[in-house]
Amino acid sequence: MKTLKLLALIIIPLGIILAAVPADRVRHFQLTADELLQEAGAGVQFISPDVVADMLVQKDPSLRLIDVRTPEEFDDYSMPGAINVPLSNLLADEYTDILHQDAYVNVFYSNGSVYANQAWMITRQLGYENNFVLEGGLNYWFGNILSPEEPSVTSPNEEFAQYDFRKSAAAALGGGGVVSTETDVPAVKAVKPPVTAKAKKKPTGGC
Repeated sequence: MKTLKLLALIIIPLGIILAAVPADRVRHFQLTADELLQEAGAGVQFISPDVVADMLVQKDPSLRLIDVRTPEEFDDYSMPGAINVPLSNLLADEYTDILHQDAYVNVFYSNGSVYANQAWMITRQLGYENNFVLEGGLNYWFGNILSPEEPSVTSPNEEFAQYDFRKSAAAALGGGGVVSTETDVPAVKAVKPPVTAKAKKKPTGGC
């Protein structure tokens, strides 16, 4: 049942998203609806909150957090170093170089995952690489990364290791989003996604 709900969240907005992409933005590397649905269903767009937390603590220069909520929500709270690219204005020319690039790991986030996932689907439909979705969004971030729950005494060692990491990361990322360099944060096993080079345009015309 959970799988069906997830697919519904993907399929229902998909038609709207495909229709929202202007015809003049179509490129030769544009994904088909089937390809996009296959990628979305496989969850290739998601990046673990633990990986993002580790990148923030390590001050990884390749990380770029993109808040797709409204400017008002962004002003109320945003993740450390995030920029605001509202979903409603995602296709504006001023954001093209931010979204279509090969220097950063762009991570979309919203309160949950739905709006961020829609932003990812739009950029993937345009053929953009290096854009991901913060799994669980801010709701998961607050409830599990910044406020981790201690495992029960019978929990496996992996859960305790994850708890220790999250507790240390929460301390390092506390104080209104200011990253501390004094807290010793254990490393996480998950690996950040690689940055993919932009697809080169094929030459047209001429002899």
